[in-house]
Amino acid sequence: MAKGRVAILEDRCKSCGLCVAACPMKVLRISERINEKGYRPAEQYREGCVACKICALTCPDVAIEVFRMEEA
Repeated sequence: MAKGRVAILEDRCKSCGLCVAACPMKVLRISERINEKGYRPAEQYREGCVACKICALTCPDVAIEVFRMEEA
C-alpha cells in the first residue's frame, strides 16, 4: 500500500475542519499555530496517510496537496 504525505497551504487554510472530519485515517488536526490571516491551519500530525486525497477533495479553499510515496 502506498504511503502519503499531506501538505497544507497554510495561507489558504481557514480552519474549517472539513479535512479533519473527512480523513479516514485520522492523521489531520487543527494546529495550534496561527497563520498570517489569523486562522489555525490544519496539519498532518502523525504518519498513516494512505494518499486517498479525500482531504484535498473536501477542502473548499484548495489548501491541501497530497503526495504519494511508493514503498520500496
